[in-house]
Amino acid sequence: MKRVHRATGLLVAVALVVGACGMAASPSPGGTRPTAAPSVAQPSASAAAIGTAPAGKESLILATTTSTQDSGLLDVLVPAFEDVTGYVVKTVAVGSGQAMAMGAECNADVLLVHSPAAEATFMDAGSGADRRLVMHNDFVIVGPSGDPAGIRGTPAASDAFGKIAAAQATFVSRGDDSGTHKAELALWKKAGITPAGGWYVESGQGMGATLQIASEKAGYTLTDRATYLAQKSALDLEVLVEGDAALLNVYHVISVNPARWPSVNTAGALAFADYLTSVEGQALIGSFGVGEFGEPLFVPDAGKTEDQLVPKP
Repeated sequence: MKRVHRATGLLVAVALVVGACGMAASPSPGGTRPTAAPSVAQPSASAAAIGTAPAGKESLILATTTSTQDSGLLDVLVPAFEDVTGYVVKTVAVGSGQAMAMGAECNADVLLVHSPAAEATFMDAGSGADRRLVMHNDFVIVGPSGDPAGIRGTPAASDAFGKIAAAQATFVSRGDDSGTHKAELALWKKAGITPAGGWYVESGQGMGATLQIASEKAGYTLTDRATYLAQKSALDLEVLVEGDAALLNVYHVISVNPARWPSVNTAGALAFADYLTSVEGQALIGSFGVGEFGEPLFVPDAGKTEDQLVPKP
């Protein structure tokens, strides 16, 4: 297994926001913890009903996955939210695992992440107060047009991984505890394979950088569709496997629990969650990418349950 240079963005981000929260509150022995199951938030009638930032509390720290940044979605959502509410969002884009670590250490007020199993653990630990389904898209396996492992059109993503391993064709992993990395590891596990060797490369970086490395190495990688489409013109990679139910990619917004960290900006976190699940926020999500790609890059899901979601066929 090879490793490429690991990004240092998380260390810089933590240095910027550390100290934003006070000491953790001791949990009440008889208290109840927030449920890990996401609440089903019906889209609000209007974003105008969302509370505005009180004086002195305008700053809001958002820890989120790199896919929301690399796809360009945050460039649309964050300014719109700021315009409506007056909050000023400081965005830290890292892997979902790192984003949740920031929340658990009170280095963020609100999270936008896509690692459902890890999110459930985060909520069960009492680190989150409110978790809502926001949107989904899907993962795809991309690779060079020559497809040396012969995976093109393979129905099951885990079978495609098996072919890549058998051919020892270059595969570039995020290797960063992100939601994408966890989805990748689940597919290797399903295939009964522990990837190792010179053909398996860990980038330790975000989705955009990982795609660039895979393209340069003429290798395969697992990516969310949105980031791939946003960067497709700069890549020598094609979508080779898609449509498997195991490739569903679900995003939730989580507010950090003020019962544990009293100084978090709870009002701002809930305002952000309210905006993402409002009629206006959901409309922005549903239209994002249509003008450039002829299709939305994300599917808005406020008001749905997870069992209603399906990956793109």
